[in-house]
Parts: sequence; C-alpha cells; structure tokens
Amino acid sequence: MMKKCKITILKTTYQEELAKEYGIKNLPRCPLMKEGQVFYADYAKPEGFCDEAWKAIYQYVFALANGAEGWYYDDWMDTERHPGTAIVSCNDGLRPVIIKIERIEE
Repeated sequence: MMKKCKITILKTTYQEELAKEYGIKNLPRCPLMKEGQVFYADYAKPEGFCDEAWKAIYQYVFALANGAEGWYYDDWMDTERHPGTAIVSCNDGLRPVIIKIERIEE
C-alpha cells in the first residue's frame, strides 16, 4: 500500500560565484521555495511545488512512498538513524534548494 511522504524545504542556497558568472543580472535565491515549507505527496506533484524541483525529486518520493529502504541511497544517507528519509536537492545549479523527503506512517 502506497504511503505519503512529507517534503520539507530545508535550505535555499545561492552559489554566488557561479551566479555572477552564469546567471542573469541580480539573480535572486529561488523565488518559489521557502525554508520551512512543508508539502505532502505520493506520486503527484503537490500544489504550489516547483515544477523543476519536482522533476529532480519525484523518483525518491515515489520510491519511499512505495516502501523503498536504502537500496538506492545508502551511500549518502544514514538509513539506520533515518529510515525512510532522503536528503536531495533541486537541479538549479546556481541556487539549489535542499529538500528532505520522509515517508510518513499514517
């Protein structure tokens, strides 16, 4: 049975050197995602969630919602202390957003 995942925006970052070199003038931090925002999802993008960030994380949400345990992320996550959790980022290389995905037991 598919569970839901809690998606928390942990950090919005800004790669200043890269933004100066490659970004548009006055490129801001991500205007869509805010630190502390929480969304819930299983297989569909939550309302108000960035389309590009969803493309980067949906496979983790889907896998965790379907019960995955460590098989694809045990090389960077301590799955013993944080089972059913993944820390990932969106694919914006100039201002990446760091996201925590947790399977929730309802």
